[in-house]
Amino acid sequence: MDAAMQIAIPVAGILAAAAVTFYAVSFAEIKEKSFRELDESEDSEGGFESSLSSRKRRSRRKADKRDKF
Repeated sequence: MDAAMQIAIPVAGILAAAAVTFYAVSFAEIKEKSFRELDESEDSEGGFESSLSSRKRRSRRKADKRDKF
């Protein structure tokens, strides 16, 4: 029984380390994939508007305010 424990404990430790490594790598890949998909979705939706369109909106608002008075 003593010889079996001397073999079983290191084998269990190796299996535990392999399982932890597997899950860590899997979660890292899932995280990387989700960030990649997020970047691709922002690119396809147009992402942020440029400052030029913001300037156009501002100038339209000013023009609308002038037209009201």
